[in-house]
Amino acid sequence: MKNTKLLRFIEDFSLPLIFLVLFAGLSLSVEYFFSDKNMIGLALSVSQIGMVACTMMFCLASRDFDLSIGSTVAFAGVLCATVINRTDSVLLGVGVSLLAGAAIGCVNGVVIAKLRVNALITTLATMEIVRGLAFITSGGQAVGASTEAFLDLGHTIIFEIPSPVWITALCFVVFGVLLNKTVYGRNTLAIGGNPEAARLAGVSVDRTRILIFLIQGVVAALAGVILASRITSGQPNAAIGFELNVISACVLGGVSLMGGRASMSGVLVGVLIMGTVQNAMSLLNIDVFYQYLVRGSILLAAVLVDQLKNRGEQA
Repeated sequence: MKNTKLLRFIEDFSLPLIFLVLFAGLSLSVEYFFSDKNMIGLALSVSQIGMVACTMMFCLASRDFDLSIGSTVAFAGVLCATVINRTDSVLLGVGVSLLAGAAIGCVNGVVIAKLRVNALITTLATMEIVRGLAFITSGGQAVGASTEAFLDLGHTIIFEIPSPVWITALCFVVFGVLLNKTVYGRNTLAIGGNPEAARLAGVSVDRTRILIFLIQGVVAALAGVILASRITSGQPNAAIGFELNVISACVLGGVSLMGGRASMSGVLVGVLIMGTVQNAMSLLNIDVFYQYLVRGSILLAAVLVDQLKNRGEQA
């Protein structure tokens, strides 16, 4: 009985324990890692990934995924800067960008849910289309924006913490409540567990899947606007490979690729582990080529663990 409880405890809290051991080890062994400046830099570096991971979690939990988020981030940043430059209205620029993100997400959702096209093919196609729109809108070059109100979105400091970190924290709270306390969250997990059973139970499967992608698009666009504010321009080639980092963080955080299982706390820890490893490698001046190897190995290990868990549950 005691052994069973111990095994269950290890299974439930293995990821936070791994992060704590990793964090403590790096704090003791890597110079400047635990400094105030580096901790704020670490939080800021994972803020965009954290925002979008909150909604990618819902996609994965419903047995889907979205490869177009990196292109959406870039397009939203370019579009926002372009609209602000032409209208001198930050509100209009942000609003148009969020609407564009919603439209991209809605198209993904409708094609996947209604037309029954595979999520891989659909979002791979929109990834290319939206990236092309980013380059067309910008003329292939960065679109600078120097409006003070726009720059404040990514540079405001509140209680010594940058605003993007606060926005990411708010996303974790809001989507954590949606996952655990609302019908939307329960329906998402039900669809991922068994779509046909969910449909027979009265869940509007198609509408929920469309809504998941729509929200994904809006949050990706928000991340793009904030990124553009941080770097003071919309970059059409921004966020290349971003979708893989987000999916890696979610899978590392225990979100099942088979659907039906997800936790916001797990995603948070997954994001922090990915960011912590990246930050430590940068401080140690490890060549970027080796960093690719490390990130890929972490993703592969997370997928293998997910597969083992699924086999254990089926057994």
